[in-house]
Amino acid sequence: MNRRSKINRTNVTEHLLKYQLKMINKTFNDVNNNPDWHIEWSITKEQEIKFRGYAIPLLKKIFKFNKTKAEETFEWFFMHWGLKIENYEFS
Repeated sequence: MNRRSKINRTNVTEHLLKYQLKMINKTFNDVNNNPDWHIEWSITKEQEIKFRGYAIPLLKKIFKFNKTKAEETFEWFFMHWGLKIENYEFS
């Protein structure tokens, strides 16, 4: 997907994955060359907050979701495709 491609329902997952990877200076090529990318790479809590702040309004717009549904969808996406958060402790 190039910069001129319109984000839509069919490519929003790819777009969000690329956005997340860009935050840590990685690309799809890096993913293809590292089968353990999902385990090895991480983002900071601040990056996760920024990513969430970008993704939820985008999901609301693309799918015409209300805020709750967009948040639930983001949580599903992040659970499946999100990078682990550095030094994050579950409470």
